[in-house]
Amino acid sequence: MKSFDVYALGNALVDMEYEVSPEDLKHLSIDKGVMTLVDEAHQLRIMEHLRERRHHRGSGGSAANSVIALAQLGGTGWYSCKVADDELGHFYLKDLRDGGIATRDTSFLEQGDTGRCVVLVTPDSDRTMCTYLGISGNLSLHELDQDALKASKWFYTEGYLVTSDTARVAAIEARKLCERHGVKTALSLSDPNMVRFFKDGLKDMIGDGVDMIFANEEEAMGMADADNLDGAIAYLKTIAREFAITRGPKGALIWDGAQAIDIDPVPVTPVDTVGAGDMFAGAFLYGLTQGWSHQRAGDLASAASAKLVTSLGPRLPKEETQAILTNRR
Repeated sequence: MKSFDVYALGNALVDMEYEVSPEDLKHLSIDKGVMTLVDEAHQLRIMEHLRERRHHRGSGGSAANSVIALAQLGGTGWYSCKVADDELGHFYLKDLRDGGIATRDTSFLEQGDTGRCVVLVTPDSDRTMCTYLGISGNLSLHELDQDALKASKWFYTEGYLVTSDTARVAAIEARKLCERHGVKTALSLSDPNMVRFFKDGLKDMIGDGVDMIFANEEEAMGMADADNLDGAIAYLKTIAREFAITRGPKGALIWDGAQAIDIDPVPVTPVDTVGAGDMFAGAFLYGLTQGWSHQRAGDLASAASAKLVTSLGPRLPKEETQAILTNRR
């Protein structure tokens, strides 16, 4: 009997979300629509420019958003990450536990700076992220809890870990442990820049293949060096037994290992796309861990991610997530 539906490994970042204009991005010389790693001084300059703007703060990181979505739906999750023994680190762990996620206790905390992600949302609902990893850049094998991992149905990690040598090794070793103990493995490609600049590292994380890959169209085509969706699908079949390609307003495409399944979109007026892919992955994994069909899990994931983009922030209140689940039973 497994104790956890999903064991997730990822960066621990306190998200600080601002509404900005394209002119702000131009003034700050920031590439729109992607995640860019910055040093602390660069991030502080951005925050100084925005100091008069209201913003929302919450525990973030791609895999964290996904496992919290799963927990809100009623699943059980464990999250391994690295935060510092500072105010933001304690805030982050409390926010995780308040979200129903199991994690290690504060006795493991070290001195340093907890990672921060400044999320810049433009009027077209696109999100641009400037991330200072802080101590999360030192995520390593030390943060893995092997007993919790072996007691989980699925292991899920984010492609963002590819940027850190120690975190990438931790993800690879976790995958190998899963293969030895019958735990299914899932990876999100996370961001077009991860595919563009760290493709070889992502291939190392995938190894001989994972059970599930999550990607949007741009990430999937970039990983496949393909200029169309068919080429991306053909390639993903060689590195994953199953996969989900999210397509924004076009819905999603699921490969269940035997057939392609089109997931219909849920039409909405988007306000903020931050966390949409994370929500899709968390809701989809919830469905699979409950024994649902890929079609049913995909429909839930589509509805949940559509609802998410209608408001600011990378996650929904639990009652809203539960309402989506109730309507999909």
